[in-house]
Amino acid sequence: MSRSAMFRWFRSFVPGPVAVQWPERFRSCLGALLGIAFTAGAMHVLLGPATSIALLVAPMGASALLLFGVPASPLAQPWSIIGGNLVAATVGVTCAKCFPDPVVAAALAVALAIGAMFALRCVHPPSGAVALTAVLGGPAVHSMGYGFVLAPIAIQSAALLTAAIVFHAVTRHRYPHSGCQNLNKGVVPAAMSSGFTHADLEAVLNRRGELLDIDPADLESLLRETQLQAYARKFNELTCAHIMSRPVIPVSATTTAKAAWDTLKRHGVKALPVTDATNGVIGIVTRADLVDHAPARQLGALWEDFRQRFRGRPTLCADTVGAVMTTHVCTVDAAQPIVELVPIFANHGHHHIPVLDASRRLIGMITQLDLISGLYRQTQVPERLVA
Repeated sequence: MSRSAMFRWFRSFVPGPVAVQWPERFRSCLGALLGIAFTAGAMHVLLGPATSIALLVAPMGASALLLFGVPASPLAQPWSIIGGNLVAATVGVTCAKCFPDPVVAAALAVALAIGAMFALRCVHPPSGAVALTAVLGGPAVHSMGYGFVLAPIAIQSAALLTAAIVFHAVTRHRYPHSGCQNLNKGVVPAAMSSGFTHADLEAVLNRRGELLDIDPADLESLLRETQLQAYARKFNELTCAHIMSRPVIPVSATTTAKAAWDTLKRHGVKALPVTDATNGVIGIVTRADLVDHAPARQLGALWEDFRQRFRGRPTLCADTVGAVMTTHVCTVDAAQPIVELVPIFANHGHHHIPVLDASRRLIGMITQLDLISGLYRQTQVPERLVA
């Protein structure tokens, strides 16, 4: 091997840059802190301070890294941690009982645990350490027998998973990360489609014949968002002011729900921005916010609700807009490039985004249709901005 080739080989050991932002890194660390503390506390409460069972086993630290650090990984999903740890613990205890030589038992335990996890679709890397712990954990672990599977492994796995589910919900982070949730589905118009389908993607992945640490649906979503990002990048001179809908129709927090509903119906829109006296945005109200979705309790109420809906005016859930409006509103600046709208629509579920001027006053609204229409118009007139 030449010196330059060896140098390139050593350079390949250098890790690439980490794309995770610092707030997300801090969130992951905080989640692991709370998760491990909750798991140890749960063991202390359930088994008492005098128990001989360890409050924490080492593999839980690795599981915490996956659950809080890379929660989108297929290896970090609920069935992976519960199934993987229980399977590995069972295999490890069995090997420890059947093979007196710890080296033979340890090697077989890890190998068989991996095979079982693949078969049961619950691959979880820390579970390999669970299998080793069952074999090499010493007399205290061996004396538990198959009780090791229940306590500490099952209890600690369930406690850590519970902490992860609650933590991600409180911090508004999607978990479990189910592949059936394709957030970008339908966002990319046919004109921008590269022509591949989900079946095509699965066929390519099957040909590779190896486990990739990403769900196929998430990979498809990522590819389609990248496709839209690349398309929008070509129009980085196009701003929100060029594609927004105007004039915008605002309401105040004191507007009655009836008046807001009439405005929505009259103008054929699905959402209205709520503004204050200075025309600043303080909320947004949609048709779904105004309609009372609670079931009617009496026959008379059912008939009246049916009559109102037949006439085009459903039962409203409040007297004023301020009682039902969403106060956490995502807004954009008029001078903001439209490329920055892509992740807002693709990842955060927004459908109507108010546009503000330099003085933070409302001047327009942007929908997904506005974004796509603006991009389409720009392809028809590539030499100039669409006014």
